[in-house]
Amino acid sequence: MCCLTDSGKITTDVDSLRSEIRDKSVRVIDVRREDDYKQDHIPTSVNLPLANLLSDDSPDRVQKLIQSMGIDDETRVVVYDDTFGALASRVAWTLEYLGHSDVTLLETTYSNWKSLGLENDSDVPEVQNKEHSVNLQSDILATSDYLEGAKERDDVILIDNRERLNFLEQHIPGAISLPYRTLASKDKILRSKEDMKRLLENRGVSGNSEIITYCGSVGTLSGLAYYALKSADLPNAKLYVRSFKEWKNLQKPTVKQEDASYWDLSAE
Repeated sequence: MCCLTDSGKITTDVDSLRSEIRDKSVRVIDVRREDDYKQDHIPTSVNLPLANLLSDDSPDRVQKLIQSMGIDDETRVVVYDDTFGALASRVAWTLEYLGHSDVTLLETTYSNWKSLGLENDSDVPEVQNKEHSVNLQSDILATSDYLEGAKERDDVILIDNRERLNFLEQHIPGAISLPYRTLASKDKILRSKEDMKRLLENRGVSGNSEIITYCGSVGTLSGLAYYALKSADLPNAKLYVRSFKEWKNLQKPTVKQEDASYWDLSAE
């Protein structure tokens, strides 16, 4: 349940988070809409709706946002959502891109947290502003220009995390399909490490390749895949944040899956 750089784990289990909240050793970020957050949330959590972040996710603004949430360079951060981990992943990745290494995802959704009968309240914590540096981790970001060259290399794997049908209709040349719905287990946002490794190996995703993930528009579904790769000990991962929407808008090449079975939507 520690940070990415120390233990390699990228999710925090429920019991560990409860303990850290009691010890006041963690900053919890709730990325749901403000109205949902105000109704109830995990105790001590602060609210950062994903839409707020995405309205301007430039490094300078992200720095100001996380400073206003009482996060400095050393603060341990856990992020959660109620959308199978995708929204939380996009926020966690953004913090990591800014240079914040000690950020993990809560292993489950808020609905599941509540269904387990765990603590929640509607109190909005008072938070003191802190100073956070900017140390951009450019090695985890893929731009359209970077991707255009990288996808031709033999040591690069490009993964499309959209629904299978979207992939069959149109995708970036050379991409393989790994629908986001295949990444979760019954009650966790990600499969166990061994199960995830098996899933990825079945898709030919393993080894020392550079792996670039993308989804439909803002990097949420592919953000979850980014952390899925890290959970399976595949650290050389990049997120194409602007994803397929930008790629199409730039009129870059796309392909359709020929002779595909449109009834095979599971990709299992």
